[in-house]
Amino acid sequence: MKNCEYQQIDPRTLVVSPSSAQKHTEKEAERPRRKWEVFPGKNRFFCGGRIMLARQSGVLPLTLGLIVFTCGLFFGFDCSFLVEHLTVFIPMIAAVLFLFVVISLLWTSFTDPGILPRATPDEAADIEKQINTSGSSTYRPPPRTKEILINQQVVKLKYCFTCKMFRPPRTSHCSLCDNCVERFDHHCPWVGNCVGKRNYRFFYSFIISLSFLTSFIFGCVITHITLRSQICKSLVQAIQESPASVVELVVCFFSIWSILGLSGFHTYLVASNLTTNEDIKGSWSSKRGADESGNPYSHSNIITNCCATLCGPMPPSLIDRRGFVPPDEAIPAASASEIELPLFTAKNDAHMEENCQDVALSCTA
Repeated sequence: MKNCEYQQIDPRTLVVSPSSAQKHTEKEAERPRRKWEVFPGKNRFFCGGRIMLARQSGVLPLTLGLIVFTCGLFFGFDCSFLVEHLTVFIPMIAAVLFLFVVISLLWTSFTDPGILPRATPDEAADIEKQINTSGSSTYRPPPRTKEILINQQVVKLKYCFTCKMFRPPRTSHCSLCDNCVERFDHHCPWVGNCVGKRNYRFFYSFIISLSFLTSFIFGCVITHITLRSQICKSLVQAIQESPASVVELVVCFFSIWSILGLSGFHTYLVASNLTTNEDIKGSWSSKRGADESGNPYSHSNIITNCCATLCGPMPPSLIDRRGFVPPDEAIPAASASEIELPLFTAKNDAHMEENCQDVALSCTA
């Protein structure tokens, strides 16, 4: 009989242990995640969630570029002449206005406009339980409106099927950012963000200061060309000596009318305590019917309305984008592997024993 020596290999040594196989997965699961990393809206976050922008923010660099380009030409080609022939305060005033415009623009763009957090599964289920099905097996969606009383006037609250909640008064859902924004005014592509309760004052200061800056540069450039043409005794020669002034005139001329009109329109809204969304829809005007009794949010005083809109305390952000996701919301990733690995090992044991018996029989034959 021919001896055949062999050594059985323990199949358990060939199988990677659950702990080592899922070491990296467990580390990822144990790593605390910030809420901005799982934010459901269409926003982009930077600097660890401290800065947020809308997904469609491509026009913001254009806005900032036009402001910097126009002011750069003014400081480079007009200020030296105006300082020499008029006063040194001209570039100082322009610099202050420029800084105020840029700071207001960035503050508007990077601030949470007043996004409301979406309803949790428990809150959404509670709203579903409030639906009276009356014994019917067919599903009926939640009611689309609720009525509340504000200043003795009935205001309807609409249900948001995306955020699973009844929107508070003056709140609207932005389709571009996919968020419900409190005191929603409008989505402004020029600033790359929604304009709402928390950043409307910055947006208003931006358009007002931009109006002053554009008008100031426009007037200074006209003065520059006029004085230079008197010195050169020819308008054509004055333009040839300072061609950048013509570019500034064109940019300011085509932008000043829209900026001044926008500033005047929002000044009217602030004095009336209205939003752009409410004004366009005619929510509190006679367009909605003769039975409307006016804007329930107005204080019937221009100064009070302005103070309430622009000077009130800054409300805190409700989305807590730098907070941590609760650990109970994480789905354990190792459960499936822990179930399959023992079965795989048992199967290998049976298969190895059959192979070993076949080898032993062939050796004794």
